[in-house]
Amino acid sequence: MASVLKVRESKASERTIVVTGLPVGFVNDQLLTTLLKIHFQDIENKGGVVEDVMYPTRTKGVAYVTFKEKAVAENVVRKKHCLAEKVGPAQLTVSHFGEKVFSSVHAVLDLSVFRSQVRLENLVMDLKREISTLGFSPLGPNGRISVQGSFLAIKKLKELLLLKVSSLLEKNRSAQSPRGSMQRSSHSLKSLGSSIPETLRSGESLVLDTDVFLYLKNKSGFYESTLKKFHVQCQERVDGDITTVCIKNVQDRSQPNKAKQVKELIEKYSHALSFELRKETFILEGKEHREKRNIKLACEQVSSRCLQVLVNFYETHIDVIGSSSDIYLFKKEVMKLTRQKVR
Repeated sequence: MASVLKVRESKASERTIVVTGLPVGFVNDQLLTTLLKIHFQDIENKGGVVEDVMYPTRTKGVAYVTFKEKAVAENVVRKKHCLAEKVGPAQLTVSHFGEKVFSSVHAVLDLSVFRSQVRLENLVMDLKREISTLGFSPLGPNGRISVQGSFLAIKKLKELLLLKVSSLLEKNRSAQSPRGSMQRSSHSLKSLGSSIPETLRSGESLVLDTDVFLYLKNKSGFYESTLKKFHVQCQERVDGDITTVCIKNVQDRSQPNKAKQVKELIEKYSHALSFELRKETFILEGKEHREKRNIKLACEQVSSRCLQVLVNFYETHIDVIGSSSDIYLFKKEVMKLTRQKVR
């Protein structure tokens, strides 16, 4: 069943466009959905038969429109679009579905955790050299800085910072002494350093994005098979968005490079995953008990069919992680189920 769903979704994603620039805070979501459908079915807008409009979505001001024919989706992205006057002056940006459609993403970084380890101005200069396509605001006195650029450039920036944290942990560990620099490290880095179990201090450690790690461990099969193949043991510590993985040979002094080899393999695999995975979040906080229950039941039902999607249930929200096409299908099915129940 999962393979059938994936084939269907692969075709749907080719017929889907992403519409950004919609008015945020518009009172009537249903009216805006109807206006979008009318707009993209209008021949003057290069439109055609609309199969589905997904709005609202996790991202404010963004909608997904699926056409019956792939050719229509290809035509509408070549034209400039503006919605009806009812919603005000809304100049829309229309792109093909996929991660790369997000041409401009804004993020605020807190670099203060690196303050005691490196000069923040030098760190920013290094980041600018590594990713020249990003735009950086002036560094604030509190260590915060705004960054703007493509979605993939922002993801690369996140990976560079994670590698920086990992490098500092290695440096602090090797220099650890009663008077060593570890005593002068920031509280955040102390916490990360203490996450390495004492029994594995002589092994290898790496820092991964938590979402990528959870998918790597629970869905890919690569993680467990690699540990068994190289006869190593791992201990993990999840600390918010960062997970520290500590690797050590099961038999000391035999094949001393195995832990390092496993570390390199996991790093490469997780790096590739970070470009393939996408996350959607269903918010539970602030919703009525019945609506929360319906969303949870829908996610459980759809997850039994979409086996390549990782679903993490939390008290305030539900995270869904997988490929772009799988996540699109998952959310579409959940929304259909919850709408039926609510009605």
